[in-house]
Amino acid sequence: MAALDQKSPNVLLQSLCCRITGKSEAEVAHQFQYAVRVVGSNYAPTIERDEFLVSEKIKKELLKQRREGDAALFSELHRKLQTQGVLKHRWSVLYLLLSLCEDPRKPMCHSQVGSYGALFAQALPRDAHSTPFYCTRPGSLPLSYTERSGPGGTQISTSMGTSGISSLGVYSLNGPTPTPQPLLAGHPPQTAGQQLGSRLAWALPNTSALAPTSRAPLGPPPHSTRAPRPRHDGDLTGELWVGEAALVRDILYVFQGIDGKFIKMSNTDNCYKIDSKVVLCKSLRDTSSRLAELGWLHNKIRKYTDSRSLDRAFGLVGQSFCASLHQELKEYYRLLAVLHSQLQVEDDQGVNLGVESSLTLRRLLVWTYDPKVRLKTLAALVDFCQGRKGGELASAVHAYGKTGDPQMRALVQHILSLVSHPILNFLYRWIYDGELEDTYHEFFVASDPTVKTDRLWHDKYSLRKSMIPTFITMDQARKVLLIGKSINFLHQVCHDRTSPGKITPASKSTDSPKDAAELLSDLEGAFQGKIDAAYFETSKYLLNVLNQNYLLLEHLQAMRRYLLLGQGDFIRHLMDLLKPELARPATTLYQHNLTGILETAVRATNAQYDNAEILKRLDVRLLEVSPGDTGWDVFSLDYHVEGPIATVFTRECMSHYLRVFNFLWRAKRMEYILTDIWKGQMCNAKLLKSMPELSGVLHQCHILANEMVHFIHQMQYYITFEVLECCWDELWNKVEKAQDLDHIIAAHEEFLDSVISRCLLDTNSRSLLNQLRAIFDQIIEFQSAQDSLYRSALEELTLRLQYEERKKQRDSEGEWGVTAEQEAEENRRIQEFQETIPKMRSQLRILTHFYQGIVQQFLVLIMTSPDESLRFLSFRLDFNEHYRARDPRLRASLGATRGRRPSNI
Repeated sequence: MAALDQKSPNVLLQSLCCRITGKSEAEVAHQFQYAVRVVGSNYAPTIERDEFLVSEKIKKELLKQRREGDAALFSELHRKLQTQGVLKHRWSVLYLLLSLCEDPRKPMCHSQVGSYGALFAQALPRDAHSTPFYCTRPGSLPLSYTERSGPGGTQISTSMGTSGISSLGVYSLNGPTPTPQPLLAGHPPQTAGQQLGSRLAWALPNTSALAPTSRAPLGPPPHSTRAPRPRHDGDLTGELWVGEAALVRDILYVFQGIDGKFIKMSNTDNCYKIDSKVVLCKSLRDTSSRLAELGWLHNKIRKYTDSRSLDRAFGLVGQSFCASLHQELKEYYRLLAVLHSQLQVEDDQGVNLGVESSLTLRRLLVWTYDPKVRLKTLAALVDFCQGRKGGELASAVHAYGKTGDPQMRALVQHILSLVSHPILNFLYRWIYDGELEDTYHEFFVASDPTVKTDRLWHDKYSLRKSMIPTFITMDQARKVLLIGKSINFLHQVCHDRTSPGKITPASKSTDSPKDAAELLSDLEGAFQGKIDAAYFETSKYLLNVLNQNYLLLEHLQAMRRYLLLGQGDFIRHLMDLLKPELARPATTLYQHNLTGILETAVRATNAQYDNAEILKRLDVRLLEVSPGDTGWDVFSLDYHVEGPIATVFTRECMSHYLRVFNFLWRAKRMEYILTDIWKGQMCNAKLLKSMPELSGVLHQCHILANEMVHFIHQMQYYITFEVLECCWDELWNKVEKAQDLDHIIAAHEEFLDSVISRCLLDTNSRSLLNQLRAIFDQIIEFQSAQDSLYRSALEELTLRLQYEERKKQRDSEGEWGVTAEQEAEENRRIQEFQETIPKMRSQLRILTHFYQGIVQQFLVLIMTSPDESLRFLSFRLDFNEHYRARDPRLRASLGATRGRRPSNI
């Protein structure tokens, strides 16, 4: 048990104190308590934890003492220690050795161990870690005594700060320093000498290096060094002579934004100015002005925080920004408390530490260098963030952190972790629960409560691009929007009661700014992984619900079969059944009659095997009737959509489907008409052989009909295979690869836009569409002309056959076949019919001329079209170059196009 006690940390630490000071255990009680307090504190050296740098420093010290052998031995031992890995904290051990060998209170003689007792009158330069970012200057290692003196051992001027003073770092950029334990309330009382020693041991660790051989005696300070010099009796100018000590006291008030006795805030110049009556040398005046800038920076930051802290509209992100500024100001106030306490010790206790140890303007300038840089950064950040809130404010902070200065970057990163904490909480609440509680409109996802459920996916949620933090990419923001939108769509539109936790298991959220800082440090790793996981799981679940419960893909195929005329047998049979009805005037049609015909067509074709959910949505629609319209002009098929699938098949999409159906239905009708024309020609060709006078007219009809059939067949081929089938294949491939509902909606809209454009239904193809409609009108007019021709010819043929029949009958009865009057009447009627044939031929010639003129103009237009498929269509339409020979424009365009085609290939 005794052996264990001898190895306890307290016993070993007490033995170390006795060994260093050369005193007994009772005499080192104070030093032992101080050592325990230092070991148990969170103090840390304000230097970079670089093992190589410290080892090189130790070797340098040994070489300065002309101990080359020891330096080589130390280097070898250090190399072996690195390879064995016995010690985990090699840097700490090396730093302790370096600190022990750099005692400034003794000459460089390692034989005098007793002089180490003075080591406890000062503390090793240490600093607290109140902020999570550790960043210091490598050059802040304490200098040895020989380095603190000039050439030849002469001491550097006491007005210059040493690295020991800079390593005090009461407010260095790696974190503000806590108030030293002797200055805190509740400490056990100490004697004046001990209290002063312990305070100065923390506050001024290396000031004694300026006087290595002696310390100033304790006692009241000289009056001349601590009080302003009074105005002389004979001085009538009103000038006031002020000492440096009074300026130091004023400066400490200015640091807090309080006007001093001699230094006051000038509202006109917006800066602190020294009273014009005060007489100072230029160096003191300049130094005071530089120090007063710290107060101006403090006021700027404090004014911003005071004005924004009570502004509730500033939001949670803004309040977090103000809280971070308050935290930095709090650490700044701790520095001021240390400086005030030291000044109070020197004044209240009546102690005179001499000029070398007292507070001076130059020492304040050195000690406040890091705080000044820190406050400058905060003030610039305040200016940059003016008028910003929410994600825009976070973007401003993040943008300001893009600097090469590690100290400034560490400060901004710490503030950013506090500012981004509310944003990340908004984000995780949105992607895991679908809840958006953004009272002050700070989050980059916006919600419109006035939007109804049927437009939830399209209009209710959107991105506030100005509020997207710059550390979140646009792709990540889009995914975040889709995740929460999918959850709300499932609950409100699909009525899916699955909890969000079962769809996407929630990961650890940012419960603290430290978690936010860790997440921000790995934006492309953990943060991206969380968003991607939630995005894929939520989108996959939503697509499964739409496909399995609401038959999204089957509805898409139904649109292709019925509204885009993909079900050929159904469309042909429907057209046959509707022909008598649609030939009537549009005002005489009844929708229930047409609906009955539709159901008959479904039952008589393969459409009867479709899903009943699809067939019940198929309906008939009559368009707005215009004067002179027939049933063909107002008839249309309709497909009813509601519920979740209406998100894909919106009203705009259904109007596009209606336009495409009407175009395809009209083109299909042209094909149907030309089929009837051809059947009429084939059936009547033999009947009219007995009328040779009609051979020329019928031949002209056959030629024009063949031209029209060729044109319509080529157009049907283009529309069916080059437009619909190609676009549908692209759509289906994209739908199968879609990762979310937005991809399906975008692919579907792109499909419709492509079909609309390539079917000449967009605004850019209006002239082409007008020409095509004119061609369709010519086909209908040709049908009427041919029907009229055949009707007249068949009537004449019937009359002639009846005449011959009567004549034969009279001959069989033994009478004269016809009388002279009857024969004259017959000849007169035949003459009249023959006189109508030139009119028919003229009518057909005019019809042919108009038709060919329209086709020629149509070819000229499609030859100049940017669509390559349309230009290739022109080759097929004018396969024998008939139109090219008639129109030089067409010939030039065709030749130019043919000349360009190899280069395009």
